[in-house]
Amino acid sequence: MALSADEDKAYGSWNRLALANGDLAKIVADERRNGHFPVGLLANCSSILGMLSGLQHSGPTAKPLRVGMVFVDAHGDFNTPETTLSGMLGGMPVAIASGQCLTRMRLKAGLEPPLPTRYIVEIEQELLDRSEIQQLTLEDVRTRSSNLHGAMKRLSDATDVIYIHVDMDGLDPREVPGHPLTVPGGPTSIELAAALTEMFKYERVAAFGVASTPYGEKDKTGISRQAAYNLILGAAKGVQQRRPK
Repeated sequence: MALSADEDKAYGSWNRLALANGDLAKIVADERRNGHFPVGLLANCSSILGMLSGLQHSGPTAKPLRVGMVFVDAHGDFNTPETTLSGMLGGMPVAIASGQCLTRMRLKAGLEPPLPTRYIVEIEQELLDRSEIQQLTLEDVRTRSSNLHGAMKRLSDATDVIYIHVDMDGLDPREVPGHPLTVPGGPTSIELAAALTEMFKYERVAAFGVASTPYGEKDKTGISRQAAYNLILGAAKGVQQRRPK
């Protein structure tokens, strides 16, 4: 996906990112309307704005769908420009998507209304108290616990569609040695793929995104590419195992 010539001339990198997310949203919405299951291979987590916006506007009418999100990451990505220590925009997408900051960026991506925090489930290694976001532990992932299924059932009852997002920094660092933001103790791609299979059995789950996969010189052996493939395969298995309507 590339910006149009006019978009590429727009002032400001954050502004251009918002425009790119708006374009991504149109692709996701079109794919959904055509009966396809969007899988986003994303440069970073900021692209959740386009994935969520596309799902939100993929319904049969102009009325926005209620979108839930499961966010798997080594970090919460719930910082705002006021709370961030690093200044990284990549640490803010969940806060942006839920209307906590950078409203103009969210609106340019087409995500309106923002996601209520009660529609968000986070699986991460930095467990912080924040609003109504439900948090699951790595143990819930590894054991595919009743907590995991309970969260999926709750989201399924509360929303129209669910987006599941994985940042590769949340994996076992041995599988993403070229990623600069890994945290020790993450699940292997096989462990997470097994949990994804369970999550993608739920009919409301409508799209999948995998972000920040190391490539090129940062993945000379291909181990990170294989890890991403394992995650996508796990998701696909879940979709295939859905009960016929």
